[in-house]
Amino acid sequence: MSSRTRTIVITLLMISSLTLPESRAQGPPSRRLGLKDAVRLAMKYNPELKNARLEVEKSDARVTEAWGNALPAVDVAGTYTRTLKSPVFFANFGGQPMEIEIGFPHSLTMVVTGKQILFNGAVIAGVGAARVYSKMARDLYLGKELETVTTVRKAYSTAMLAREVVDMMHSSLHNAEDNMKNVLLLRKQGIISEYDELRASVQVENLRPEVIRSENNYDLSLDALRSAMGIGKEENFEVADSLVFEAIDDSLITRGEELVLGSNPGLSALTRQIDLNGAIVSAERSNYLPTVAAFGQYQAAKEAMTFSRNDLIASAAVGISVSINIFQGMQTRARVEQAQLEQQKSVEQKVSLERNLKTGVHSVLGNLRQSRKRVEAGGKTVETAERGYRIVTARFLSNAATQLEVNDAQLALTQAKVNRIQAVYDYCVAAADLDQLIGRLPEYAVETNNE
Repeated sequence: MSSRTRTIVITLLMISSLTLPESRAQGPPSRRLGLKDAVRLAMKYNPELKNARLEVEKSDARVTEAWGNALPAVDVAGTYTRTLKSPVFFANFGGQPMEIEIGFPHSLTMVVTGKQILFNGAVIAGVGAARVYSKMARDLYLGKELETVTTVRKAYSTAMLAREVVDMMHSSLHNAEDNMKNVLLLRKQGIISEYDELRASVQVENLRPEVIRSENNYDLSLDALRSAMGIGKEENFEVADSLVFEAIDDSLITRGEELVLGSNPGLSALTRQIDLNGAIVSAERSNYLPTVAAFGQYQAAKEAMTFSRNDLIASAAVGISVSINIFQGMQTRARVEQAQLEQQKSVEQKVSLERNLKTGVHSVLGNLRQSRKRVEAGGKTVETAERGYRIVTARFLSNAATQLEVNDAQLALTQAKVNRIQAVYDYCVAAADLDQLIGRLPEYAVETNNE
């Protein structure tokens, strides 16, 4: 095998390595699946996205719980007592000691107690912290949405690339077989040598296993797409869309850094985390402050020989209680320091994340610009290579070119097609990465989310 042939084979293997799962989908495809359909299925079935959605609902419940601490608390308690042996006390009547029983055999008591917090720093801080946590959960959910959509877009692009390789390999094999027919015809006429026939035959046989390999890799890419969507292997489909170049809005490229710092959900969630830690600091400091509460109590009791005698005896009282912690072994101070340190850690994490996001967006924007230039250049190269292949084939039929020239033209055409589809794929992947960084869901994903 020549060095150029090895280059083509290695390139195809690199493309094949983009799909790593090692299981093949069984059975004939039952439908054609577009990118929008793939995103819709992922929004519905992806388990990580489901967990993030549940976390949002949990955060809303925490807000309700925090408000509950600021609302009145009402308790009702009832007690029934059957006295088996009544207590007694002794009295002196006329110089004679006497035992006198106290109470009745049956007693019934009902108490209604109400309490309303008038001032408690921890309750106030808790409500604020719960609200911040709810907003942070929504930022994290958006981040998980973006991650899911990006993963599906990349997996779908990989599947499209794998199918393009299949089509390209079939086309290359078809060209090689046509060339073989021409070689056999010229060989019978004695125009070319046996060596040219052998080279043409080897060219065909070298392509057959690559066709099989490309078909297998396409199946593997579909498995990777199933995994990204969160569906099982029993779902058989083919990708319906094609790997085409679609340039993104230039404003997203020019304002990339500004957008990522203003809209990245991970950065927004970390900002919420700083606010949440600040609320926790305030809650811990509130332990130095008093707690003021209003309370009221209503009690009804009845004691009798039987339940048919005596009326209920009622009593009621209201008041205000004030409590303050004087000394807790410096626990409050330690908890405040811990909360402050956690807040400082969040600030440092935000600084680090901003730096990483700037680096990441610069890298992605560089990939977008580079791959776009490669796409534009690749289209012209493919046209030139196709024209060269037609010319050398015609020259070969007129005995003005050798089989080696035909093989070289075929390899050049294959390499040009590989370079172009790889550039289109790289552009699609970079565009997906940019959308994730700047917190931008594609329009079809937004529509799916609103359904």
